[in-house]
Amino acid sequence: MSGTRPRIGVLALQGDVREHLAALTGAGAQASAVRRPTELDRVDGLVIPGGESTTMSKLLGIFELFEPLRERLAEGMPAYGSCAGMILLASRILDTRPDARHLDALDITVRRNAFGRQVESFETDLDVEHITDDGPSMRAVFIRAPWVEKVGADVEVLARVPGGPAAERIVAVRQGNVLATSFHPEVTGDRRVHAHFVDMVRR
Repeated sequence: MSGTRPRIGVLALQGDVREHLAALTGAGAQASAVRRPTELDRVDGLVIPGGESTTMSKLLGIFELFEPLRERLAEGMPAYGSCAGMILLASRILDTRPDARHLDALDITVRRNAFGRQVESFETDLDVEHITDDGPSMRAVFIRAPWVEKVGADVEVLARVPGGPAAERIVAVRQGNVLATSFHPEVTGDRRVHAHFVDMVRR
């Protein structure tokens, strides 16, 4: 780690890579794209962005990143996953393909595309533990998003949907050095989730 500016990578196989890099840089990190094991070796933490989770799991294998990433996570490397990133970090996934692989970094059960198809994407205001405690609610954007159906004893629930048909569904969690959200904070300009993750890596 370089001083107070931790080196944080963004898995650059799919998703809003540029937006995550910009948010991390704005939150005080040295941000870089990660596509190869040698690039993974150089970072202190990793963001896994949204995308299509089964495709991303295949690409991790093609780029020879799956096992190195799983090993780094098992060793305690901090990670943050948004949307598909949450799915990949989970231990159990519902409604997925039988050939999909996951990283087993969070003791959670996740349901893919739980909120519906692309046309059913939506926004809402969320209160997120430790992140919005001293400020206003966060505008959360959900795009073909998962939700968490079950959490293990060591998992802290950070946010739930406040109302509507999906009221009380879990959409943000943390377990040790691993953070995950169902929503996409990188698209709103609100950097508080990224700032929280940068602080996690810094500590």
